[in-house]
Amino acid sequence: MLTLTPNISDPDGFYTELVRAHEGLSKEQSDAFNARLILILANHIGDRDVLSAALKAAQ
Repeated sequence: MLTLTPNISDPDGFYTELVRAHEGLSKEQSDAFNARLILILANHIGDRDVLSAALKAAQ
């Protein structure tokens, strides 16, 4: 089951951390960072059905 309701503790803190992780990066570096982050989180989730549902939800 894919969780689409707010589920992050301290969402503002996470957003700040995410924005800071992009500071000083070029567009290409930022895109590469996002791709690495997506793949790391997808690997952590691991469940192909959940990952497929996430892809569909993002479309």
